Amino acid sequence: MSQTDILLETGTNELEIIEFFIDEVTPDGVERQYFGVNVAKVLEVVEAPEGLEGSEAAVHPSFLGTIPLRDLILPVVDLSVWLDMERSPAANEPIIVTEFNAMITGFLVSGVTQIHRVFWADVEPPSKYVSSMEYNCITGTVKIKDRFVLMLDLEQVLADLDESGQTQANLSSVVSDERYRALVADDSTSVRQLLENNFRQANFEVTMVRDGAEAWAILEEIKMKCASEGTSPLDYLDAVVSDVEMPQMDGYTLTRRIKEDPVLKVLPVVLFSSLISKSVLHKGKAVMADEQVTKPEFHGLTEKVINLIRGWDRGGASA
Repeated sequence: MSQTDILLETGTNELEIIEFFIDEVTPDGVERQYFGVNVAKVLEVVEAPEGLEGSEAAVHPSFLGTIPLRDLILPVVDLSVWLDMERSPAANEPIIVTEFNAMITGFLVSGVTQIHRVFWADVEPPSKYVSSMEYNCITGTVKIKDRFVLMLDLEQVLADLDESGQTQANLSSVVSDERYRALVADDSTSVRQLLENNFRQANFEVTMVRDGAEAWAILEEIKMKCASEGTSPLDYLDAVVSDVEMPQMDGYTLTRRIKEDPVLKVLPVVLFSSLISKSVLHKGKAVMADEQVTKPEFHGLTEKVINLIRGWDRGGASA
């Protein structure tokens, strides 16, 4: 079994994270800060070449230029600079090579520890104060052994480095002639704002939540209303849109629960994630997602959700 062929595809609410650290220079000496990222986003770990440093002409102080990696020209970001940390330099520092949002990027760190398998339920969401910050890049924390590991939103890092990227996405030009209702789950503050703006622009009444657990709580309330009023979930909601990586409950698990529920299964579900590519579409299909969209396609998302709703069989099956 490969690193990325993990149990997420069956909606077990598990993930594997690669734990790494940055040795930060502080007034009290060097302190080691631990971070984590989903293994599904990591291609490999390579040793940083000597003499790698930034330039005053760089688009961002954290950008260290590019290095050759086999047939690739790999852009490298000094993660400590982006996090506003002073890194204590050391020999043989690693570069974590990632692939998501159809981009391959290297992140320079102080060291890599190991891969851990954890439950999303054990990943605590950031505090409301942290999550409300405009450029918050912490999506959650998880306790591993005797330390807390901060889960990083690397998409936010790349968006900050690229002004033409997702944080600068324009509002959707697609507007539905009928008012629809969507429940949207995403743990990224910046992405939630973009999604809310796009869906409202497209003539949706949208309810935004931070993770799958919050979405499931709302769906359970709808299910209770259906039982007491003899109605269908489609009387309250037209679609569920969910990220995949989220604390407490991930998008695959949320989708599986919806589709296995005898009442809620009539709802169309769309997965929207930077992890979605041709090689992992089988994971969404395994949990019966009705549509899967990769995260750079903000414009395409609203149009696909509208088309899915329009073609949906209100009796419970898609047309």
